[in-house]
Amino acid sequence: MARLEGKIIAITGPRKAEEFSKMVGKFGGTSLIRPAQGTVFLDDTQIEEQLKALIENPADWIILTTGVGTDALLQMAEKLGLGEQFLAVLGQIRIAARGYKTVNVLRKLGLTPEVRDDDGTSAGLLRMMEAYDLRGSSVALQLYGDPAPRLVAELVKRGAHCEELLPYRHIAPEGNVVEGLVDEILTGQVDAVALTSTVQVRYLIGCATKLGKLRELREAFESKVLAVAVGKVTAEAVHEEGIQRVLFPEEERMGSMIVAMSKYFNQDEEDLSDLIS
Repeated sequence: MARLEGKIIAITGPRKAEEFSKMVGKFGGTSLIRPAQGTVFLDDTQIEEQLKALIENPADWIILTTGVGTDALLQMAEKLGLGEQFLAVLGQIRIAARGYKTVNVLRKLGLTPEVRDDDGTSAGLLRMMEAYDLRGSSVALQLYGDPAPRLVAELVKRGAHCEELLPYRHIAPEGNVVEGLVDEILTGQVDAVALTSTVQVRYLIGCATKLGKLRELREAFESKVLAVAVGKVTAEAVHEEGIQRVLFPEEERMGSMIVAMSKYFNQDEEDLSDLIS
């Protein structure tokens, strides 16, 4: 079995960090827990008004990007006593969905998206929507606690009027943990950084930018420190921040992520291109 002996892995996701750390240890590696994501909380102030408006005046499209976020919208509608009305709206308007988890949530509701991604990413979803004319269309875009300026910009470029629905909000990590992680990356104190959400990518890049060290951070990730994403969506976020060397498994699981790292660190240099994007 491929191993992680001598490798130090920074874990940026607070959720299941201890479990992830134990898995790294079983592969012989050393983990450093460096939470780059703060608390997640349900933001029901703005979303209530947005849901009511969506029910009263349905958009032409709703784009659902996460299964958890889709569930959150449904739960919020139920809380407001508008569950049936919201489901009726979903049955009327065009639905575009990103990711198998989102599609599974819709399937349980008896709904099939008109458009879905071809590779699990926002870019894949946009590719599949190219056949549709969005000029003058109203689009409700469900996100999970994190804005998506590039996705919104592309929809607007295609002529859509876009409104973001963010049922959850993220609070920035406490203390100076992320600042410390930036320095650990720049000085090569870690061999890899495990990223399990786009939010962690945003906070890490944002911190490096604030410190005036973004260029150095990108260079470190392209050379001495490996950026490892849990799946395609997180890898896409890393790529969007100008970092090209990103490892991610085909199956979006922590275990698969560790196995991919192990294989990477045990491959000959000529074989690495098969494992990394």
